[in-house]
Amino acid sequence: MTSTASGDTDTRGPRRRAVVASAVGTTIEWYDFFLYGTAASLVFPKLFFPGQTPFVGVLAAFGTFFVGFAARPIGAAIFGHYGDRIGRKTTLIATLLLMGVSTFIIGLIPSHATIGVLAPILLVLMRIGQGLGVGGEWGGSVLLAMEWGHGNRRGLFASWPQFGVPLGLLLSTGIVGVMSAWTGPNFLVWGWRVPFLLSVVLIGIGLYVRLRVLESPEFARAKAEQTVLKAPVAEVIRTQWREIVVSAFVRLSEQAPFYLFVTFVLTYTTQQLKMPRGQVLNYTMIAAALGLFTIPLAGYLSDRFGRRLVYGIGIVATAVFAFPYFALLDTRMGGLVLLAIVVSLVCHDLQYGPQAALIAETFGTNLRYSGAGLGYQLASVIAGGPAPLIAAWILNATGSSVGIAWYIVGCCVVSMLALLLMPDRATVERRLAATPYRAEAP
Repeated sequence: MTSTASGDTDTRGPRRRAVVASAVGTTIEWYDFFLYGTAASLVFPKLFFPGQTPFVGVLAAFGTFFVGFAARPIGAAIFGHYGDRIGRKTTLIATLLLMGVSTFIIGLIPSHATIGVLAPILLVLMRIGQGLGVGGEWGGSVLLAMEWGHGNRRGLFASWPQFGVPLGLLLSTGIVGVMSAWTGPNFLVWGWRVPFLLSVVLIGIGLYVRLRVLESPEFARAKAEQTVLKAPVAEVIRTQWREIVVSAFVRLSEQAPFYLFVTFVLTYTTQQLKMPRGQVLNYTMIAAALGLFTIPLAGYLSDRFGRRLVYGIGIVATAVFAFPYFALLDTRMGGLVLLAIVVSLVCHDLQYGPQAALIAETFGTNLRYSGAGLGYQLASVIAGGPAPLIAAWILNATGSSVGIAWYIVGCCVVSMLALLLMPDRATVERRLAATPYRAEAP
C-alpha cells in the first residue's frame, strides 16, 4: 500500500510539469497563430496588399493565412517523425523556437509602401514557418500530457494542451485590443507590431518550462522495449491511412466554423455590419475566457460518458446554431452579438475538449506523434485554411450570410459521418496488437 502511494507521489511532480509545459507551450504557439489571423482581418489588407478593392485585399490577406494551414501537415510529418524517433520533449522545443522566431520577424517586416512586393513575400515565408511550428506542436504537446495521465482520465489530461487555444486567443486578442485603444490612428503605423515583437518574451518563458519536463513514460517504455520505428511517418501511412483520413474529416465541424467564429467574424462585423473593432475584440475575449473552463470540462465529460457522445453533441450543437449565429450578429445589438460569439465557441469547445484523446487513442505509442499529428493537421487544408476564404467569397457573391451558415451545416454532416466511421479504442488496440511493426534495430 505504501509502495503504491509512494509511486503516485513520485510521478505527481513530473506529471504536473508535463501538463503545465503542454498548456504553456500551446498557449504561446496559438497566441502567435491567432495573432496573425487577427492582423489578417484588421491590418494586412491595408499594409501588405494596398491598391486592391476591399474584397480582394481581404482575400489576399486570408490567402496568406491559408498558407500557414497548408504548411501544418508538412510540419506534422517532419516533427512527427522526430517525435516518434527521439522523443516528445526535444521535438517540442524545436517547434516552439520555430513558431516564436517566425512571429517575431513578422513584427519587423516593412510594409508594401517601403519595400514593395518583397513585403508580402516575407510575410508568406514567415507564415509558412508558423504553420510548420504549429503542425509539429499539437501532436507532441497532447501526447506529453496524455501519456503522463491516468488511463481513465486521458480525456481530461489531453484537454489541457487544448486549453492553450482559448488562452492564446485571449492573450492575442487582448493585446491587440490594448494596442488598438492605446495607439489609436497609429495602430496601423506601428501599434500592430508590438504584439508580434512580444513573442520573444513568450519564447523565453516557454523554453524555461519545457526544459524542465521529463520524457513521457510511454515513449520511454517504447525505447526500452526497442519498438521505436525507423520511419514512423511512412509506417503509419502504410498501416493506418484510414484512421488519418477519418481523423481529418472528423475535425471539419470543429475547425472550419472555429476560424469563422474568431477570424472571419472580425471582417464580417467591422466591414459588413460596421461595428466598432474594439467592441468585437472585447466580445471575442469574453468568449475565449469562458473556453478556459469549457474545454477541460468537455475533456472530463468525455472520460465519464465517452468521447464519441460528447463530440457528437458538439457537432449537432454547431449545426443547429449556424443560422441563429448570423441572425444574432445581424442585429448589431451588443448583447445579442456577444451571445452569438459566446455560444458559438461553447459549441466548438464541446468538440475540442475530447478531440485530442479521441484522435490520439486511435494510434499506438510508437506511431502516435506521426499518426495523430497528420490526421489533426490535414484538417487544416480542408477546413481551417479555406474557411475564411470560402466565407468571404460567399459573402461577396451573395451579400448574405445564409450561404455561410449552410457551409457550416455541411461541415457538420461530414464530421458526423467521419465520427461514425472512426474505430473505437478496443478495435484499434486489437488491430495494433496484430500489426507487425518493424522496430528500429538496437
